[in-house]
Amino acid sequence: MKQRTLKKSINFEGIGLHTGQKVSVRINPAAENSGILFSRMDLDPALKVKASFENVRSDAMRQTALAVGSGLVRTIEHLMAAFHGLGVDNAWVEIDGEEVPGMDGSSQEFSRLLLEAGFEEQGAERKYLEVKSPVYVDHGDQSIVIVPAQSFQVSYTLSYQDENLEDQYMTITVLPEIFERELAPARTFCLKKEAEQLLAMGFGKGANPLNTLIFENNRPIGNELRYANEACRHKIVDILGDLFLCGKFIRGHVIAQRSGHSLNLELVRKLVMTKETSLDLSSKKTLTIDEIQKIIPHRYPFLFVDKIENFEPGLRATGWKQVTMNDYFFQGHFPGHPVMPGVLIVEAMAQVGGVIMLGEPENRGKIAYFMSVDQVKWRNPVRPGDSLRMEVEVLKKRSKFGQCSGKAYVGDQLVCEADVKFAVVDA
Repeated sequence: MKQRTLKKSINFEGIGLHTGQKVSVRINPAAENSGILFSRMDLDPALKVKASFENVRSDAMRQTALAVGSGLVRTIEHLMAAFHGLGVDNAWVEIDGEEVPGMDGSSQEFSRLLLEAGFEEQGAERKYLEVKSPVYVDHGDQSIVIVPAQSFQVSYTLSYQDENLEDQYMTITVLPEIFERELAPARTFCLKKEAEQLLAMGFGKGANPLNTLIFENNRPIGNELRYANEACRHKIVDILGDLFLCGKFIRGHVIAQRSGHSLNLELVRKLVMTKETSLDLSSKKTLTIDEIQKIIPHRYPFLFVDKIENFEPGLRATGWKQVTMNDYFFQGHFPGHPVMPGVLIVEAMAQVGGVIMLGEPENRGKIAYFMSVDQVKWRNPVRPGDSLRMEVEVLKKRSKFGQCSGKAYVGDQLVCEADVKFAVVDA
């Protein structure tokens, strides 16, 4: 299938659900392979930022917010769902404020405007992310997993475990005509007590019973349902919007239970990371620098591992660093008598430990943070020209913690040893 964009630009305006501010939006056609781009016309009109999980602000509450230059564009998920659901690969969104208008709280008005503008087929092939093996995020009573499938399907179980909103379930294959009819009209919602809490925290300033279903006793206050399971359908709309931040259309089946924006985005990160590291790490004994950088987030000048050998995910590995006079720390660390700082040797061993832990499929896309360093001993100096060999093995591991023992050598000479404990956390 070919990529497509809009045939013409469209304009609309409205009030943001959270900020309560009036904003104007213009959506334009965009060149092939552009993706969905956002510009803050009131801040830096020339800056175009791609709607990607890499640019999302992770601390946004009950919304998906995109960092655009010095500002934000909040609540992009319903518009992104319309692009995803209707099959729009490329578009440029110009907005003169901080939040996409809420409209009626659904994707319906966005879908209507996009359909009225019409779509134009482009020359490039559409980009797909095809799920080859399960990728999951499990937070106990909240979970989301994507498994292989020939089309894009979503199954959602809504369970607020609250007498004011009954449990709901839906499974659906997502196609443009199905999205337009069965999903786009589903409106955002919350419980009455949640609405009061959000207002007290400064959110929901533009929300009202007409654009937000406020549930009490299983019914929306001052409004009527469009579907018996409208809340569940809207959760699927949110998933469509958030998952499109991977930059591709998906072939896979999403199965979610009580997930929200944070879990959706965590799945996107893991899904993209898994695709980027599609090599079978369980059978990979040697890792190049490119492969190492797909596992741990460190970059120059703080990446101290050049190569990994004897790699056994979750168990052990040997890391190498070639120490040269060009390493930046020699400029100020005993410049007349250059030796590698001892703390950086410990850091290098910890990075090898991070590769061991984060190389496991369930930890892909996460980060390892220091918790403690014990039994540290520096035996001999490391100088320019030395090849630093780091033998690291896992002593203990749990789902969110790991403890490694490392020894660093130059040739057969032990130069440093330490036990490092760290936490494995979501990126």
